[in-house]
Amino acid sequence: MAFKKFVLVCGGEGCGSDLGTNLCDAFRREIRDRGADQDTQVVRTGCFGFCRKGPVVKILPDETLYVNVKPDDAAEIVFEHVLRGRPVTRLRYDQEESRRLTRLEGSAFYHKQFRIVLRNCGYIDPESIDDYIARDGYAALEKVLFEMKPQDVIAELRESGLRGRGGAGFPTWRKWVFTKEVPSDEKYIICNADEGDPGAYMDRSTLEGDPHSVLEAMAIAGRTVGARQGYIYIRAEYPLAIKRLEIAITQAREYGLLGRDILGSGFDFDIELRLGAGAFVCGEETALIASIEGKRGMPIPRPPFPAVRGLWGKPTVINNVETLANIPVIMLRGGKWFGSIGTATSKGTKVFALTGKVVNSGLIEVPMGTTLREIIFDIGGGIKGGKKFKAAQTGGPSGGLIPAAYLDTPIDYESLGALGSIMGSGGLIVMDEDDCIVDVNKFYLEFTVDESCGKCAPCRVGGRSMFNLLTKITKGQGTDEDVDQLRIIGHALQKASLCGLGQTAPNPVLSALRHFPEEYIAHIRDKKCPASKCLDLVTYYILPEKCIGCTLCARHCPVNCISGERRKIHVIDAARCIKCGECYRVCKFEAVSRG
Repeated sequence: MAFKKFVLVCGGEGCGSDLGTNLCDAFRREIRDRGADQDTQVVRTGCFGFCRKGPVVKILPDETLYVNVKPDDAAEIVFEHVLRGRPVTRLRYDQEESRRLTRLEGSAFYHKQFRIVLRNCGYIDPESIDDYIARDGYAALEKVLFEMKPQDVIAELRESGLRGRGGAGFPTWRKWVFTKEVPSDEKYIICNADEGDPGAYMDRSTLEGDPHSVLEAMAIAGRTVGARQGYIYIRAEYPLAIKRLEIAITQAREYGLLGRDILGSGFDFDIELRLGAGAFVCGEETALIASIEGKRGMPIPRPPFPAVRGLWGKPTVINNVETLANIPVIMLRGGKWFGSIGTATSKGTKVFALTGKVVNSGLIEVPMGTTLREIIFDIGGGIKGGKKFKAAQTGGPSGGLIPAAYLDTPIDYESLGALGSIMGSGGLIVMDEDDCIVDVNKFYLEFTVDESCGKCAPCRVGGRSMFNLLTKITKGQGTDEDVDQLRIIGHALQKASLCGLGQTAPNPVLSALRHFPEEYIAHIRDKKCPASKCLDLVTYYILPEKCIGCTLCARHCPVNCISGERRKIHVIDAARCIKCGECYRVCKFEAVSRG
């Protein structure tokens, strides 16, 4: 059946899995009841990326984008737009922008994006292999099987300049060559989908929205290096991604695109899922391999690297989801095309989970070289509530803090490294003037200490020591010597830790000491938290000249520590105050201060 119109409903986790199902059902029911089901199809897609405004619905072919759509809105959209061609302005995204924006790529959120990895997310039903094939799916695998030799694939990857998107940025072609050139009766391909950074959901959303792109890439890798078996290592806490991968693997086998004698080429390759229990350290290659083998997920010294001796002692290629999702496009469009995007040393695009104190939080994909300012203020819409930008954390708990002075820094591996941060897998958290840098450092270090496997002393002991020093500082008990100790221990972790978790754990602290020394000085010498986040350094008090005795603060105080008669000045008992901030929040006359 040839459809003329399509109603695309976001089915990503950000729009709510259950709500997305209800929304699809509502649209299908309305279209069926109005007799429009012969020329209009409802498709539940993957993530559109515009998570803050979800649930999101897009109408094709005119590409009108609707935001904050509820099941009750389906009747109006179908009647007015689908049947009569009149967009529902109250739900249309251009109403948010106060200017006429009907096409997706013309909107402020999308116009600086360039989608390669996310090319199919928001366009296809991720549970339909036919939808994937209709957008050139598995054409790259066919090309590799019948038109290219393994060395041709390597040559295209080399020309593309694709580097690993898991954080290290190692050239993908070189990793494949290492495995290809090692003689072995068995070789393996592993997709690392163990995404565990706080606030990161790039790989999960890609798998939820376009699972076949990763399966196709793994088959291409298998053909190139001589592997017949692949594994996708994914967290058990991602049930929607797992469900869609299971469906995709079953469909690919039914279509002869996985299994024995793929497309009659004589090439055998199959894929299995392995579920992780949520250990952050299993994102490290050797710990991941140990987990697949049924052992405790702990890293081992390298070399030999997994590309030479990996799973069950055999040569193993390990790439993360985003790296693999680029492969089919490179094979179809060529390494030269991919290499024309980005910077001289960082080619292609990068997917980010843009979160924190930014107006338009969501999933974005931009060319390498795009500046932080463009991402945060153009795509992200700036800081919530008109607050002042303070810092951006790239690379999650393994990354560093970047201050406002470097907002025009281009996003690439070298530029971020020069600032003491890393690209990481793609978490990008925005902070405003109300965030405390020391408290943020403490949060990330607490995460890495908790996730450390404990195998090596530098990480096990050093991480805990740094966390204890930060705790001491946030309580107002810090000294100048503590800052020196943070630097000494941090550099020791970087040099002596066994794996990337420990080696990068000090990054947030070291970058903060470099870019925000004044915040540490305030906590240590002045015994003040400039952002009023560290409760041991915060005192609430009432300004007599502003208090009118309305009693609002006293009525909201949960511990009754505010005294004063009506229309008379009130007083806070500091000894009983639990510093919850309710009095500060409810006061309408700015009479409550904190410092």
